[in-house]
Amino acid sequence: MVKTKRTAASGDLTEGVIWKKLLGFFLPILFGMLFQQLYNTADAIIVGQFVGTAALAAVGGSASVIINLVIGFFAGLASGASVVISQCYGAHDDERLSRTAHTIVCFCLIGGAIVSAAAYFLSPWALRLVRNPAETMADSVLYLRIYFAGTIPLMLFNIGSGILRAIGDSQRPLRYLIVCCLSNIALDVVFVVVLRMGVAGVAWATVLAQLMSAVLVMRCLMRADGPEKLRPAELRIDRPALRSTLGIGVSAGIQSAMYSLSNIIIQAAVNDLGTTIVAAWTATGKIDGVFWVTSNAFGIAICSFVGQCYGAGKIERMRKSVRVCFLMALGTAAVMSAGLIGFARPLLRLVTADRQVISLAAQIMRFFVPYYAVWIVIEIVSNTLRGVGDAVRPMLIVTIGVCLMRILWITLVVPHYPGIRCISYSYPVSWTITAIALTVYYFRSGWIRQSEARA
Repeated sequence: MVKTKRTAASGDLTEGVIWKKLLGFFLPILFGMLFQQLYNTADAIIVGQFVGTAALAAVGGSASVIINLVIGFFAGLASGASVVISQCYGAHDDERLSRTAHTIVCFCLIGGAIVSAAAYFLSPWALRLVRNPAETMADSVLYLRIYFAGTIPLMLFNIGSGILRAIGDSQRPLRYLIVCCLSNIALDVVFVVVLRMGVAGVAWATVLAQLMSAVLVMRCLMRADGPEKLRPAELRIDRPALRSTLGIGVSAGIQSAMYSLSNIIIQAAVNDLGTTIVAAWTATGKIDGVFWVTSNAFGIAICSFVGQCYGAGKIERMRKSVRVCFLMALGTAAVMSAGLIGFARPLLRLVTADRQVISLAAQIMRFFVPYYAVWIVIEIVSNTLRGVGDAVRPMLIVTIGVCLMRILWITLVVPHYPGIRCISYSYPVSWTITAIALTVYYFRSGWIRQSEARA
């Protein structure tokens, strides 16, 4: 095992004051994800304001859910590599870290090419499967085909950022996302407002911005001096590294895919209610996305933090970091919930000028927001367990509690009480069940005792 000394300027999360280290690591992740959300929201704003409500539904409805399904699965696989890399970094096992980084980048190149090709042919079928409204079908197909043409750069940026965060560097991914966001907005204006390219314009703007961010992060890794350095000549699939990565990543990928699958089923039920409600559902998702990226940022932060401490054998520090992160996330959720409830309508006006859509979206948002604190439990506990390498059983709990429960709700309950209100209840019901089950598993599974024995 090759070991190297970490300097004070490195991303070592196993030393220092926990809340300061956690906050310093979390904030760049959050700002980066907010910028990512910003350019996704910019797509919706520009389409909604300059193309129309039908185009907004085409970009943000079924197409968005399908994108989340496919990309989410590969992002889950990449998270497996991040866990392995963070544990290797904490243990100073640089040889294994390097092999894992090269393996996952190679895997993403292959997987991304397959997804791009498959998406071109399967997009119409997938949209029909989720009962995409006929009036938006052509635009939705066009958007999906163009978007998935950029699968490889999207995946390269995500895995490159994951590698940097796993070694404690959340600053550079933030800078690259800022460049990507500003470029995407500028290209949106040129392609949609100036050149009048419609849905195709917003799709190409996203692809080109993602390509720019991928080039930046890959160049950063190829110029690195540490064990994370990428050498194109060494890109190959290392079977032990791939097995370790897939051992965690497949579970995370399945969990993400199941989230998206349940959301597809929910989206299909929403689609049956008409274009106006689809647009309202889409607008809600664009605005309250700020909460989801914040909770996700906390999840990424605690996963890397736990992974490094676990790799270094610092179990007590790991447990303290979980408690600190949970309190930080819960307090943040309370503040954001109050803001979303209080400023629902002004925020929604950024996405659409349609008064009926704004009214419906505000109702939906005010229903969801009070339950967001429950989600924090799921986010922190599941990522803590993933950080120590316990991925399969938490995945099963989340899959059954969140995903299967939503599917059962939509298929068994909604037909008897049709409407957007009943559909919306599928979320807080599934969150509550899952949060309780995960909490029980967290304290009774014995993983803490096993970690202490390992240390």
